Amino acid sequence: MSVTPKRAVVTGGSGFLGSHLCDSLLERGYDVLCLDNLLTGNTDNIAHLLGHPRFKFVNHNVTEYMFVEGPVDAVLHFASPASPVDYLEMPIQTLKVGSLGTHIALGLAKAKNARFLLASTSEVYGDPQVNPQPETYWGNVNPIGPRGVYDEAKRFAEAMTLAYRRYHGLDTRIVRIFNTYGPRMRPNDGRVVSNFIVQALQKRPLTIYGEGTQTRSFCYVSDLVRGIVALLETEKSVEIETPVNIGNPEERTVRELAELVLKLTGSTSKIVKEELPVDDPRVRCPDIRRATAILGWLPEYPVERGLAPTIEYFRKIVAP
Repeated sequence: MSVTPKRAVVTGGSGFLGSHLCDSLLERGYDVLCLDNLLTGNTDNIAHLLGHPRFKFVNHNVTEYMFVEGPVDAVLHFASPASPVDYLEMPIQTLKVGSLGTHIALGLAKAKNARFLLASTSEVYGDPQVNPQPETYWGNVNPIGPRGVYDEAKRFAEAMTLAYRRYHGLDTRIVRIFNTYGPRMRPNDGRVVSNFIVQALQKRPLTIYGEGTQTRSFCYVSDLVRGIVALLETEKSVEIETPVNIGNPEERTVRELAELVLKLTGSTSKIVKEELPVDDPRVRCPDIRRATAILGWLPEYPVERGLAPTIEYFRKIVAP
């Protein structure tokens, strides 16, 4: 039986999710090497870690060759623009980090005989015709639409990861991450939770697209990270050969979320409608039976509970 990994490389480790993952790994006794070129990451997210004896940050673009001295037990590839604002503004960088970046990260894991975990996304399901989405669903993706740069980058990354597993025998895991929120989100990242909170705190209208009837599920960041670490550390290698959904299956309409944010912030902002973006998914909800069966994982935070600390975080960083 293999030993639980104790030195981890986290690409994209100064981003929203990556920084919380670094926190969790350090708490569990790992040495952590964080690689990030700060394209969408922020050193403020890891400032509290910079003096930690088991943490090291290196400013590096993971689409370029990476040399890591010494043994590595786990490589977690989280580097990528991940919000619509980012990948629509940086389509080529998004494609490169999903393709070249994944290839290089896999090469590092192979060279070090390390366990590899890919951060994939629910976006691989596109505008799904099945709800909730199980891992067996192949998706309904427009490969040449504006969102295709992110969707197809992650679909390619999954294919590359499984190719390394099948051809090289690399120990791999793939997590498909559904909508996640919490402290350290960027105020201007274009995601629905941060958009609504910032608009509410600044007493600006809350923008919904179409009628706001499209559904999303919202997973608090600590729940997500707990699931990711469980996936990394499980020894049930056969069962996790294919991807695992991690997300909160509590489904809400976008309009319901907007109304909840107004209630929790006490804002008097109005809700306004704008035109629906191209290929905007009508539904998005994870089937998490696999994660529950293999990892014993279930989310603990209902959205009301998770929004409270998220709102307080934004109160501190956003001017009213």
